[in-house]
Amino acid sequence: MPEIILQTFISAPAKVCFDLSLSIDLHKISTAHTNEEAIEGTTIGLIKLGEYVTWRARHFGIWFKMTSEITSLIPNESFIDEMLKGPFKSIKHTHTFEAQSCGTLMTDVFCFQSPFGVLGFIADKLILTAYLKKLLIDRNAVIKKYAENGDKSLIV
Repeated sequence: MPEIILQTFISAPAKVCFDLSLSIDLHKISTAHTNEEAIEGTTIGLIKLGEYVTWRARHFGIWFKMTSEITSLIPNESFIDEMLKGPFKSIKHTHTFEAQSCGTLMTDVFCFQSPFGVLGFIADKLILTAYLKKLLIDRNAVIKKYAENGDKSLIV
């Protein structure tokens, strides 16, 4: 199962980074290039423990739907979202936020597995790992931008 680990330092408090990471509205901004929209479940504001969201987005020219649930949440420290249904065999995304003297170290551990056995394994290695890593890097850049600019409009 592929695993993507990213660390992003953000010059902002952990609570701000945490809340922005749970913001459905910020997620839409960070994935605008895929026309991603929340169509079911929690579709605006901050998603909470036990809540789900169904996303509709275009990747590789194909429309997909994916439903994820927040399965674990420790305020301002960590949360996990897991795919309930969608195009992958599984997705588990662990987000952690470590307060540091000048800001927050945000860490993503993104584990996924494609369906279709060997063909899925090949797709993971050749295409999907790099594609998903770029999506996460771009998303983290948006979180960083909003957090460091002090823009809290998406976490009220």
